[in-house]
Amino acid sequence: MSKAPAIRRIGILGGTFDPVHIGHLRSALEVAEFMGLDELRLLPNARPPHRDTPQVAAQDRLAMVRCAVAGVERLSVDDRELLRDKPSYSIDTLESLRAELGAGDQLFLLMGWDAFCGLPGWHRWEELLKHCHILVLQRPDADIEPPDELRNLLAARSESDPTAMSGPAGNISFVWQTPLSVSATQIRQLLASGKSVRFLVPDAVLAYIETHGLYRA
Repeated sequence: MSKAPAIRRIGILGGTFDPVHIGHLRSALEVAEFMGLDELRLLPNARPPHRDTPQVAAQDRLAMVRCAVAGVERLSVDDRELLRDKPSYSIDTLESLRAELGAGDQLFLLMGWDAFCGLPGWHRWEELLKHCHILVLQRPDADIEPPDELRNLLAARSESDPTAMSGPAGNISFVWQTPLSVSATQIRQLLASGKSVRFLVPDAVLAYIETHGLYRA
């Protein structure tokens, strides 16, 4: 009698990664370890619908993320959004991933509290939980109130223990994060003014930025 295939636990963290920095990477690693994920994929956005156009080209942002996670257990890069010639809608990405995973595999979409509060403005946002669980990366300084649509969703789908979420999709939970006061905007401003960003990005990412002259004024 054949054994049932093992259930995989996959996380995804999207972003412009313009550039990827220690805040992104520390959040990803903390969640991957805490949740016992088999893999956490960083997905660079091509044309994010809710954000400004990235400052540097997609191939550079992808290369920097690959540099950042090289050799890091559990962390990987997924370039599918850069291969689509249209805005990076999360629902399209989730449908694409689901088609590749086993029916019982768990898929976790990671997002910050600010992004979560903006969900009602996302394309086909009501369908997200058909394909994944949502993990909200909650920081102690989060002070935005969620809209009513999300209050109702949380009341129906919230799970207090993120590690207890069962099934392939359908629930929302919160993971407390160590706050790191670093942002891509801050890094771009430092680089434009000729200042060092060492220790704000991995050394391999810094080397790539310097080699390719990125973010200079």
